[in-house]
Amino acid sequence: MRYKDLDDFLKRGTAALAKGPLSIVMAEDEIEVDSTLRHNLTTGFQNVVLLAPPEVALAPDLEDRVYQVAHDVYADAALPEAVNRINDAAAGIWIYYCYNAEYLFFPFCETRTIRDLLSFHAEERREAMLTYVIDLYAGDLDRHVNAVSLEDAHLDRSGYYALARKDEAKNWAPIDRQLDFFGGLRWRFEEHMPWARRKIDRISIFKARKGLRLGPEFTFNEPEMNTYACPWHNNITAAVCSFRTAKALRSNPGSRFDIQNFRWHNSTPFEWQSQQLMDLGLMEPGQWF
Repeated sequence: MRYKDLDDFLKRGTAALAKGPLSIVMAEDEIEVDSTLRHNLTTGFQNVVLLAPPEVALAPDLEDRVYQVAHDVYADAALPEAVNRINDAAAGIWIYYCYNAEYLFFPFCETRTIRDLLSFHAEERREAMLTYVIDLYAGDLDRHVNAVSLEDAHLDRSGYYALARKDEAKNWAPIDRQLDFFGGLRWRFEEHMPWARRKIDRISIFKARKGLRLGPEFTFNEPEMNTYACPWHNNITAAVCSFRTAKALRSNPGSRFDIQNFRWHNSTPFEWQSQQLMDLGLMEPGQWF
C-alpha cells in the first residue's frame, strides 16, 4: 500500500484513519525500520503508517501490512506537522507516533495489547499519555559503529530527573501536573545537544480531535493533555525505548570523534521487558494491575 505523498494518503488511505489505534512511524534513515514496524504490529495497533523517503524498502512480509507514504522527513518539525495533518483526518481514534529504531513499552505489554491499555486509560477519562524517551545504545561501538544493536542494547539505570514546567504568561509560575524530564544520553552528553532538544518526555499517545496541535517540543496546545496524571491519582505512563539520540551522536561529526563509548558505571543491558522499566522507575502502572 504505497502513496506518493501525505496528501495522497489522506485522500485514498481513509481506511487506515477510520479505526484505531493507529501507529505513525517516521523513518529518518533505513536503520531498524522493519523491526520498528513489526514491534508496533505485534503490540496490537490496528493500522501502521510509515512516513519515509521513497527509497526506503520494506521486507516483503510487511509491504501489505503497512501504509507506506513518501514524505520529506528532513523538513523542520516534520513529524509533528505530519501528526497534526493526520490528526485532523482521524478525529476520535487513538494515535501513537515515533521514529524508526524506537520501541514502545507499557506496563505488562508482554501479556496485554495497546488496545487493553487504551481502554483502561479512557475509562480514567484520559485522552493522552505521557511517555519517556529512554535512550538505548550499543555496548560496543567498535562492533556497532552506528550505536544500534538490538542484541547488545544498553540503557542508563539512573541519572533521570524532572524540573517544574513554568508558565511564561503567568509570571513563570509552575504549571499544574506538568514537568520537564531529563536524563540518558541527552543529559550525559549535553554539550552536544541544543537546550531545546534535551527533554526526554513526549505526549506520544493521544486521542485525535480536530484543532489539536502537536508542537515541535512534542506537547499539545491543550494543557490537560500534557499532564502526567489526573488530579486524583497517578496514571499510566509508557516508555519509548529509542536509539535515535545514540544514532545522532554517532553520525554528527561534532560529536562522533569525541565519544568513544556510551557505557558508564550506570549502564545496564536492556532486557526488552516492561518489568525492567517499571523496576527502574521509567514508567508508571498507575491503577492498572
